[in-house]
Amino acid sequence: MTTFAALGDPTRLSLVRRLGRGSRLNVSQLTSGMGVSRQAVTKHLAVLHEAGIVSRTEAGRQTVYELRGEQLAEASEFLARISAGWDRALERLRAHVEEG
Repeated sequence: MTTFAALGDPTRLSLVRRLGRGSRLNVSQLTSGMGVSRQAVTKHLAVLHEAGIVSRTEAGRQTVYELRGEQLAEASEFLARISAGWDRALERLRAHVEEG
């Protein structure tokens, strides 16, 4: 899933956290305090956009980014299904060990 690949980078994860506060932010605002260049932030945002995690809107001379919650909700549901599967497998293993 491209969502997880995109979220696997600490810088991109930090950008998602910042956008997750509910704000629509431009590149300059997102770069502030990141410790990486504007160009690097722009490249990370492109990856997030390609994965469908953020949307971008042209606002005059600036590009504004916003978190797309539905993509993260799908990823969360996917992880919940995997977690439930592991819980069931561990429960079967526990039952098998206790029987033996």
